[in-house]
Amino acid sequence: MITWKQVYESDSLSRLCCCLGHAGIRCQLYGVPADIPIASEALESHVTTQVTAIDQANRQVTVKGPDNKADVTFQLTDQAKALPNLKVGDKVDIFVTRAVAYVLNTDVGGAPKATEESGTIRATAQNPNPGGEAFRQVRVTSQIKKIDLKKHEVSLLPPEGKLQVVKVENPDLQARMKNLKVGQTVDAIFTEVLRVETSR
Repeated sequence: MITWKQVYESDSLSRLCCCLGHAGIRCQLYGVPADIPIASEALESHVTTQVTAIDQANRQVTVKGPDNKADVTFQLTDQAKALPNLKVGDKVDIFVTRAVAYVLNTDVGGAPKATEESGTIRATAQNPNPGGEAFRQVRVTSQIKKIDLKKHEVSLLPPEGKLQVVKVENPDLQARMKNLKVGQTVDAIFTEVLRVETSR
């Protein structure tokens, strides 16, 4: 079961700095609108634990807690078709990858918006051990509404509709602000992938 925090709070400054620092000059080289990747980062974590209890009737699995603390119980959905194959004592490897990528759209006229998609991949006949993979991706688009070269400020309109004014402090980034255009959009793409593998 995957739970998500609010993935979009107030990172307009980081998105803008990525635009100026990585894509400002290249925007002039394109004759047609294009999506330009401007920055990305990813973090992966891995946890190994062991099944300590299984409640088939209620579709619940309990595993050892971190650092030998209290055990943790997970509620599974009816999509967990391989649950009957799971046994107490099975080893469980949980991999979580979180990534964010920023993209500048050189087209003018895009609207602020937020979209989301998700999916799952479950165990197959060739790999009957319980496990699988789930992903969720959220794309948040903000539009450049105003560029003030004298004050070194850029106003961004995120989907929630409250205009955010970003002050550009870095002199190198200030010099590249002239490459931005009102109406261009910046996408922040947040992706989380959860992969679970079991073995005995």
